[in-house]
Amino acid sequence: MQDVLLYLLGILIIVIGLAVSIGLHEIGHLVPAKLFGVKVTQYMIGFGRTLWSRRRGETEYGVKALPLGGYVAMTGMYPPEKAGGDARASSTGFFDTMVQEGREASAESIAEGEDHRTFYRLAVWKKIVIMLGGPVMNLLLAFLFFGIVLMGFGVAQNTTTLGAVSQCLIPASSTAVECTPADPAAPAAAAGLKPGDRVIAIGNTEIASWEQFRDIVSEAPGQSLRVTVERGGAEQTVTLTPAPNERLATDERGQILEDASGEPVVETVGMVGVSPTAELVRQPVTEVPVFVGENIASVAQIIIGLPQRMVDVWNAAFGTEERDPNGPISVVGVGRLAGEVVSMDEAPVAARAQTMFGLLGSLNVALFVFNLVPLMPLDGGHIAGALYEGAKRGLAQLFRRPDPGPVDTAKMAPVTFAVVIVLGAMSLLLIYADLVKPISLFG
Repeated sequence: MQDVLLYLLGILIIVIGLAVSIGLHEIGHLVPAKLFGVKVTQYMIGFGRTLWSRRRGETEYGVKALPLGGYVAMTGMYPPEKAGGDARASSTGFFDTMVQEGREASAESIAEGEDHRTFYRLAVWKKIVIMLGGPVMNLLLAFLFFGIVLMGFGVAQNTTTLGAVSQCLIPASSTAVECTPADPAAPAAAAGLKPGDRVIAIGNTEIASWEQFRDIVSEAPGQSLRVTVERGGAEQTVTLTPAPNERLATDERGQILEDASGEPVVETVGMVGVSPTAELVRQPVTEVPVFVGENIASVAQIIIGLPQRMVDVWNAAFGTEERDPNGPISVVGVGRLAGEVVSMDEAPVAARAQTMFGLLGSLNVALFVFNLVPLMPLDGGHIAGALYEGAKRGLAQLFRRPDPGPVDTAKMAPVTFAVVIVLGAMSLLLIYADLVKPISLFG
């Protein structure tokens, strides 16, 4: 029963974290819109039926039944079809572009004499600031959550202390999990190394990191190495001879190298049969932007390859293939991962909290990158429209032509409809896959 409650608690934490992230995303639109004088009629978290709302001044703030997003309804987001016509209203909301809920409420609020408070009359840079405000809030939240992970908890790093010493070397092609008399003895065990030994030096080279030890061993197959370790406060020296082991060669990015004929390159490296211990090391603030940048690049790659990844998700959901643990997941999948983390009795509370903050950071990175995709009705689509408007007006001014006026992004309605249908279908597929074949952090 306790495990179930903890599992539900993990899901609740993600739901609340998602709601806060969405709420702050919309505040990123709301604040600059009000600062620039645009009339904002609604600030809503969720879609569908309104569960609660309260009006403050000219803006209605509320929560709706489906917590899958949010919107800020601004008057006059689209210009009139003809000069002197009435401005049309819309919102930054996702589904509201199609169901017109926010559009109708905003249109009704455009009073006579308030045309100067419409979105479409703003300067291009002000439009970009308003539409960029939402994703920027998610980026700041990602910095906050990942900052807590890196600076507060730290990152697991390998130490030079041995955590495990294998008694034998099992070939990579073997399915065995235990040593047999036929398996060759592992060089580390044969040399007398034990768990808890701290590697100090190899020959006259002082060892400062596990990566340094690993690289020296890999480059010395069949060579005798004089290894100095610290055991029980005293130093000991042993002779270690790495066993030759063939593996596929990879580059710095982990990609398999190929020769001129396109065949994978095989290299011979040394192997001794040891693994290190790990410890959490707090990172400096300068590492946070690097970590966030790597996450942004990773999510961008997922989005770029989304068509093929969705095919893979389909094959996994309706076939026998396994889910890619680095592939896309839905909010349901994130909730299940959070439930797994919180209900892990064997994991320390600090480790569980660290993973939860990491999930929330990843969620906000995904919201940041996804909302910048230059397609309507996403924020990136509105930003692209504003940039196009700025380019048109700039060229007109350069060639001394009449001002073409604001770009009517309402003409992108067919694209908006197609994007909504595609994203809706992908969301349903991901939710189904996360229910029938979920991704697990622990295998």
